[in-house]
Amino acid sequence: MLRNVAIKVKLWILDLIWGIMLEAGRPNVVDFFPIFRKLDPQGARSRMNSYFIKLISFFDGLIEERLRLRSLEKESKECNDVLDSVLELMLEENSQISRLHISHLFLDLFVAGIDTTASTIEWAMTELLRNPKVQEKVREELQLVFAKGEQLEESNISKLPFLRAVVKETLRLHPPAPFLVPHNSSIEAELGGFMVPKSAQILVNVWAMGRDSSIWTNPNEFMPERFLESGIDFKGQDFELIPFGAGRRICPGLSLAFRTVHIVLASLLFDYDWKLMNGQKSEDVDVSEKFGITLNKAQPLQIIPIKV
Repeated sequence: MLRNVAIKVKLWILDLIWGIMLEAGRPNVVDFFPIFRKLDPQGARSRMNSYFIKLISFFDGLIEERLRLRSLEKESKECNDVLDSVLELMLEENSQISRLHISHLFLDLFVAGIDTTASTIEWAMTELLRNPKVQEKVREELQLVFAKGEQLEESNISKLPFLRAVVKETLRLHPPAPFLVPHNSSIEAELGGFMVPKSAQILVNVWAMGRDSSIWTNPNEFMPERFLESGIDFKGQDFELIPFGAGRRICPGLSLAFRTVHIVLASLLFDYDWKLMNGQKSEDVDVSEKFGITLNKAQPLQIIPIKV
């Protein structure tokens, strides 16, 4: 019964997160006519506020419950998870961290970190299933490295250059946020022969940049090898590949996403072989995209794990 409740809560949270992503990516008339902002003619702000209030309330309930449990176990100060660690900081003398800060921190982690990371992993697995030779090459690299007794840990990601190339190629073709986070121009400027007015909202189309034939050879093909031959990375220094943005406004979750995506993919590919369902062939794998501020698959990937 508890398992069923946990599944329902998980689905409820995922629905809220996807609702936020959908609202954030949906065209809104007030973006073009700010005078109507207070009227909220499409109800977008009202729906978005409802999603955020529900999530904040949920996280605040978790914090309250954890504080209650900690008060019953005063002798135990061991930090067992992220929430415990943050609460330790909040409870320190003269701490500047409040419960509200923690609630919003977890809001950011869940909304910005779960959907985008899961989507990237799903796209990577999709491309590997569409390209069996590439998948086999990744598995060979993993077997070579970990056959030496290495542990599947963050420190060993640097020993997996082909896996890292697969992640880069996935982010090139399927950036988590195809238009990044909107920016506002602080000054009037000329860009590519066009005048950008001061305070104009600017969207950076990294999806199109990743498929630009003037930048990439065979841009629509999944070719991780291209990154073995170059030093291009996605950490904001190489503007051909900026799925996390660049500069002062770069995504603060880049490091977490880097670790999570590589470790999860390595675990999935090292421990399991993967087959398509219903006798599908690799060329039949669907790669259509679903509308939203994040780039999700229109049809979820369904594959069969085979324990190695």
